[in-house]
Formats: sequence, structure tokens, C-alpha cells
Amino acid sequence: MFINNFDPVAFQVFSIEVRWYSLAYIFGLVFGWIYCNKILINDQNKKKQFDDYITYIILGIIIGGRLGYVFIYNPSYYLKNLTEIPMIWNGGMSFHGALIGVIFSTYIFSKKNNQNESKEILEIGKIEPL
Repeated sequence: MFINNFDPVAFQVFSIEVRWYSLAYIFGLVFGWIYCNKILINDQNKKKQFDDYITYIILGIIIGGRLGYVFIYNPSYYLKNLTEIPMIWNGGMSFHGALIGVIFSTYIFSKKNNQNESKEILEIGKIEPL
């Protein structure tokens, strides 16, 4: 039987710990951004707009991922300790919540820029698994 006991910390700089899970998010975002800019998007106006959109995606991932963890995996603890909800440096992100956050941030971005949100959500679905 396999027992997972590897260290979640990839490396440490002074007192700042960089965890494997955060590296996965960072590399996924960077790779997805490069993939979209170099392969998927051919129109220059869309590329400029995508650079603005990536900010919405990052916020959706962070906020949605944290809230997903809080409400899916440990709601009773966080309802008693509300001040710990924004403490992402203590660990606790959910892919499911991040996915919902990306969909929600895509909806907000589309409405703000007068675009068809359904089309944008389908387009981002191409790189979301990254």
C-alpha cells in the first residue's frame, strides 16, 4: 500500500515556503498564457484583451480556489474562524472552487467588455485543465 509522505514544500527562501501546489498553479497559468498568445489567439486586438483578461483569471483562481476549499472541505472550522478564510499562505486551495472562480470571473469580464460570455467560457475551457 502506498502512503504519501512527501514534503509539500518545494523549497524555502528565508522564511517563505514555496509549495508544490502553488508551483502547479503558477506553471499552469504561465503555460496557459503562452499557449493562448502563441497558438490559439491570432488577432492582435484579442491578444491585448487577453492580457487584461488574465488578471481576472488569476483573481478567479485565487478567490474561487480558497472559497472552494473553505466551503467544500472544512466549512464548520472556517465558520467558527472567519478571520482565517483569507489566509491562503496556511494552505488550502480547491481546484473545483478555482474552476468556478474562473467561470465567474470570465462572466464578469465578458459583461464588462460587452462580449458573449458563453463563447468566452467555451474558449477558456480549452486551457482550463492546465
